Amino acid sequence: MLQSPSAPAPERVVRPFRVLVVCTGNLHRSPLAERLLRARLAASPGTFEVSSAGTVGTTGTPMDPVAASLLVELGGDPRGALARRLTTAHVEESDLVLGAAAEHREAVVRLSPLWALRRAFTLREFARLLRPEDAAGVDDPAGRAAALVEGAAERRGNTGRADDDDVTDPHGAPPDTAREVALRIAEPVDRIAAAVLSACR
Repeated sequence: MLQSPSAPAPERVVRPFRVLVVCTGNLHRSPLAERLLRARLAASPGTFEVSSAGTVGTTGTPMDPVAASLLVELGGDPRGALARRLTTAHVEESDLVLGAAAEHREAVVRLSPLWALRRAFTLREFARLLRPEDAAGVDDPAGRAAALVEGAAERRGNTGRADDDDVTDPHGAPPDTAREVALRIAEPVDRIAAAVLSACR
């Protein structure tokens, strides 16, 4: 009796690892972090989707011009950066949510407690908590990112200075203050990108 050929196994759909950055108006801190992280992760095309939103963002408002200028200096691209209001769907479609400050992390958790509790951090908190060894032996950048998130969630509350985790809003501040804020954002972004991509280098 002839046996019919077995059907091919369905291909596994691999979607990008999704990162959401949140601040208040989605005009300065979160788009700057979003676009910087995009630029730093460009070495692994198609692996990551990075977006941003604001807890009280007015959808369609252009990025703050001072922040856009600083972003260009730091190697990011501000073109097309428009604000949007944070929603529960944004949170639940993300694998990692990074708030500019504790208030943004808390707003994210309120929208979806079960989903966000182990996925939401402030930007500087996540950079402080991550350990490259959590992703030891994982070559895929998305897999490394997932392992880093899991390790950071386990470590939360047990290490470091939480009082340095917030990035203050520079809206209306002098240019020097805005630049300091941009550097406080760039530092953890660089640390996160290096940890995610280290196996690719």
